[in-house]
Amino acid sequence: MEAMTPAHVQAALDAWNLGIQIRFYENTTATSQQAADNIGCELGQIVKSITFLVDGQPIVVLTSGDQRVDDKKLAAIYNVGRKKVKSASAEQCVAIFGYPPGSVPPLAYRTPGVATYIDDSLRRYQQLYAAGGAHNAIFPITLEQLVQITGGQIADVVRREATDQGE
Repeated sequence: MEAMTPAHVQAALDAWNLGIQIRFYENTTATSQQAADNIGCELGQIVKSITFLVDGQPIVVLTSGDQRVDDKKLAAIYNVGRKKVKSASAEQCVAIFGYPPGSVPPLAYRTPGVATYIDDSLRRYQQLYAAGGAHNAIFPITLEQLVQITGGQIADVVRREATDQGE
C-alpha cells in the first residue's frame, strides 16, 4: 500500500485557512530529537504522533517530544485491559493512518474518524512543531490550532516518571 504524502497534509491544513505551511529540511526529522535539532527548538516543542490500536480501534496520541505515552492510561480511557493497547506496526501505520512511522502527521489520515488524544504537557509551549507526512517535513502550529484541526481531546496520557526523569 502506498504511503500518503506531505501534499495530503498540506491540503488538509489549507482547508482550515490558518496559513500553516509545511517546511522541508535537508536532514531527517523522523525522531523528535532530529526534528528539534533541525528546527532549533526544545525537544518538548515537537509533537509526536504515536499510533495505537486499542481493542482494534485506531487512535493517535499527540504527545510532547520529551514525554512517553502511558498505555495504562489509554487502557483506562477505553475501559479495557492494558494488553488491548498495542502500538501500530509500521505496516499498520501506512495502511490505517497513511504514513510510515516518523512522519505521521496529526491530521489527514487514510482512515476517517481516528480518535485523537493530545498530551496536556504540550500546554507548556506557545509554539509547537508537528510532522508533515514525510521524514523531513514539519509544520509550526499552536496548541489551540492543533486542537482545532484534529478535534483532539486534551488528556493526561503520559508516564509521570518520564516527566520526573526528564526523558
